[in-house]
Amino acid sequence: MKSTVVLIILFFFSSGFFLQAQEKAALSFTEFLNEVKEKNLDYTARKYSISMAEASILSAGIFPDPQLETEVSDNGISKSMGYTIGTSISWTLELGQKRKARIETAKNEAEFTRLQVQDFLRNLVADATIGYVEGLKAKALAEVQRDSYLHMLKLAQSDSIRYRLGDISLVTSKQSKLEAASLRNEMYASESNSQQAVSALTVFIGSGASEKELQGNLHAFNREFGIDDLIEYALNSRTDLLASRQNIETAASWVRLEKANRIIDVGISLGAQHNTAATNEIAPSPAANAIKLGASIPLKFSNRRNADLKIAEMGRLQAETEYRQTENIIRTEVMQAYQQYQATQKQLKQFDNGMLSDAKSILDGISYSYRRGESSILEVLNAQRTYNDIRLDYFRILADNALFLIELERKAGIWDIDF
Repeated sequence: MKSTVVLIILFFFSSGFFLQAQEKAALSFTEFLNEVKEKNLDYTARKYSISMAEASILSAGIFPDPQLETEVSDNGISKSMGYTIGTSISWTLELGQKRKARIETAKNEAEFTRLQVQDFLRNLVADATIGYVEGLKAKALAEVQRDSYLHMLKLAQSDSIRYRLGDISLVTSKQSKLEAASLRNEMYASESNSQQAVSALTVFIGSGASEKELQGNLHAFNREFGIDDLIEYALNSRTDLLASRQNIETAASWVRLEKANRIIDVGISLGAQHNTAATNEIAPSPAANAIKLGASIPLKFSNRRNADLKIAEMGRLQAETEYRQTENIIRTEVMQAYQQYQATQKQLKQFDNGMLSDAKSILDGISYSYRRGESSILEVLNAQRTYNDIRLDYFRILADNALFLIELERKAGIWDIDF
């Protein structure tokens, strides 16, 4: 007897441990965003471009390398005129502050790259947040479908008993049973959509998203904004606009670099030469040493064709035009996102004014009347579908409100999303 009790206790403990093992680990929004920043492969790859751009600054500051030359010559083959042995070192002296212009251009390009990566992170965080909200939305819709199915299943089981007792007809009992089966299929579909929405988050964190249970409150997306303040903040803070502004500086530095490259450089050389003794009977000469100092000046006829400078100047004009266009796009994006967010805020107020509670009370009242035989099964099914549709619409609008707030903050360059 004691052994049986022990086995039963062990069975319950092991069953409880098994159920806990099947539970998914919770994943909060803060933890999810931290994983996105640490594990997203696309973002990790783009950060290397910053290091490469910073390395190019060091390359831009390198001085031209000197050249070492050595030569040996026979002054007269088979005539005993001796040999000449010489060596020289030459170096190009850059004029026009070319090195300074190269460093400035490289620094501007590195800053432009950094802002581009920062803007990529801004969009990555917003996209990841949208994916997380989509997961919460799918989870909420699945819970609505599950509740509806369980409610109808309970009604179908009750109708089965009432039919056996003779309170209702066979058709009525079958009708409720058929409706429960239909809701069960809808529940399966919504649960599949929920699983797919969670699995889609794997794109942002690499792996393991499908094994997590999303945590979050869709009611936390309520902010008050002024449209003029949003536009002004966006024009001062949007990283893509800052990158466009930096692109103007980069293009201007290219113009200065091309102008510097048109300045003629000077080559300087210093060498030593040794002539061995000549034993020729006609013109004998003793051994002698010589020092050579020279300079070379290139004749840059190519400066008459200033195509590279013209290209650089057109690039600067192009960057300025793109910056003005980016400003116009930002104003439009902020205005549209603000209008969408305001629309969903108005829709949510309709639900807050009692739509959900009214639909629930109607369903409860008709269900009570049906159990007393005062209403038909069709009235119950219609009330159930109405309540189900209103709940589904509520969570869809709640999620849309969250998504539009995310888009509004993305367009305005603000980020304070936390739920």
